[in-house]
Amino acid sequence: MRLNSVLPCLLGLVLVAHTASGQDLASFERRTTVKKLPNGLTLIVCERHEAPVFSFYTLVDAGSADDPEGASGLAHMFEHIAFKGSTEIGTTDYAAEKVALAKVETAYAAYDAEFRKAVGKDPARLAELKKQFDAAVAEAQKYVIPNQFSEIAEQNGAIDLNASTAEDSTQYFWSMPSNRLELWAYLESQRIAHPVPREFYKERDVVQEERRMRIDSSPIGRMVEQFLATAYVAHPYGRSGVGWESEISQVTATEAEAFHKKYYVPSNMVIAVVGDVTPGEAMPILEKYFAPIPAGPKPEPMTTVEPRQFAEKSVVIREATQPFYLEGYHRPDYRDPDDSVYDAITDIFSNGRTARLYRSLVRDQQIAAEAEGFSGFPGVKYPGLFAFYAVPLPGHTPEEMRTAIQKELERMKTEDVTDEELARYKTRAKADLLRGLADNAGLAHQLAEYQTRFGDWRELFNQLQKVDAVTKADIRRVANKTFIASNRTSARIEFQAPAKRAVASKGGAE
Repeated sequence: MRLNSVLPCLLGLVLVAHTASGQDLASFERRTTVKKLPNGLTLIVCERHEAPVFSFYTLVDAGSADDPEGASGLAHMFEHIAFKGSTEIGTTDYAAEKVALAKVETAYAAYDAEFRKAVGKDPARLAELKKQFDAAVAEAQKYVIPNQFSEIAEQNGAIDLNASTAEDSTQYFWSMPSNRLELWAYLESQRIAHPVPREFYKERDVVQEERRMRIDSSPIGRMVEQFLATAYVAHPYGRSGVGWESEISQVTATEAEAFHKKYYVPSNMVIAVVGDVTPGEAMPILEKYFAPIPAGPKPEPMTTVEPRQFAEKSVVIREATQPFYLEGYHRPDYRDPDDSVYDAITDIFSNGRTARLYRSLVRDQQIAAEAEGFSGFPGVKYPGLFAFYAVPLPGHTPEEMRTAIQKELERMKTEDVTDEELARYKTRAKADLLRGLADNAGLAHQLAEYQTRFGDWRELFNQLQKVDAVTKADIRRVANKTFIASNRTSARIEFQAPAKRAVASKGGAE
């Protein structure tokens, strides 16, 4: 091997060793500063000076599970709106735009009231109101500078600029040169404190199209949506995360502003900044921009608790598409003492080619193209599901997948896992945790997540102790408690050939 090939490998090994040596709690405590501002916002700054860049992660402790009744998809909609700018960004004249946007809402309210009439709807009046609404939208659009928020960030070196809405939270993130820290603080504080729902109804159409692609046009998407709606009878985890079509199509900018006022309060947010920053220099900048954000009460905790499931439930979809099998079992939330045991079961069933489902269904029986299990679906903040799925190979059925998966579950309930399986889980869990801390973006994510969920980012390192504490007996106990028929919801797609069209007779019509 030539020297110029060996050198990068040696440098890589040195870097890995250096990274691992600085991944202990004491090292992070020396480099990490947490400050809770008077308005309730929690800031975390972690020094890492390997390169002149930083990453941030803003976590809002509200997601699609917090969508108001009748307005599913609103958390997701607001994530889109957060990129539309503020009272200072994305507009040529906000004073005039504000007046124009108010007229848009007035016009939409009139149109929507007529549209919703079950009796006495006047088509001519509806058309006229729609025309007035469209005119108001066009007038407001005159003041918009499209995409200015994202363009400012990207022109100043921002990469991986993105956001996501999950059931439990909404998060915003990107990476940037460290000499642009103050610009970032300005941009982020602007969209938190002064967002403007401009182009709202245009963006609503984008979200509707997203639903059509992810759910309505996807057999698996439709199946998963029905699966969750069947597994949950009370808790919002059973609602569509992207939103039900009838609700997305009528949600308003006024409702989005109310959602922001309730959930985007400093006391409900954590912001982590990781990279080439020092607390002494960074904190004053962050306080300058984030401290003026008005305080607000932390949203009240959700009171809805999913009742215990007493009987197996199922969903069956029949159409001309790839067969699929999915089943799920209710499990406690992330604070449960057995949370690491569920992680162990996930690893033993699903982590790579040594995992039980792969070995049994894919390698040995050769009945499935893919088979896995995963925990914490669709979220972890509240009691979620431990789910398993399998994709049958041609000639095999969802029922075979069900039988094979449940055979493996019964084996876990009656036999101890092997020493090797348990050791592999513990080794991989520790390695995954360290890998998650190896780059600025991953560390910012973890710091914000653990600070939000446990009130202290140090709980991240306590996970190692919890992993070490898992025993074979724990795995059997949890398996017997969780994987029972009365706690199961299943869903499947069964192949059904499309109906043949009748052939027209001579002189007749189809």
